[in-house]
Amino acid sequence: MDNGIDLVRYGVLWNKVENYEHRLEAIDKKMDKMEAQLEQLVANSNKQAGMAWLGISMLTALSTLGGWALHWFTGK
Repeated sequence: MDNGIDLVRYGVLWNKVENYEHRLEAIDKKMDKMEAQLEQLVANSNKQAGMAWLGISMLTALSTLGGWALHWFTGK
């Protein structure tokens, strides 16, 4: 029953395919982990941007009040 298939070479090829499947599964897990970390990084960036705008608006309000008080007390 020899149909031209070398069983040893077939076994080596089968082993390589199984190894590639394991590698692909590991890569998929790593990519899923990286995707989750990237989503968390974007969420943190959005929070920081909101805090920056809040800080800028508070600084603007304080400088406006300070300028008004300085103008009021110096009489100019």
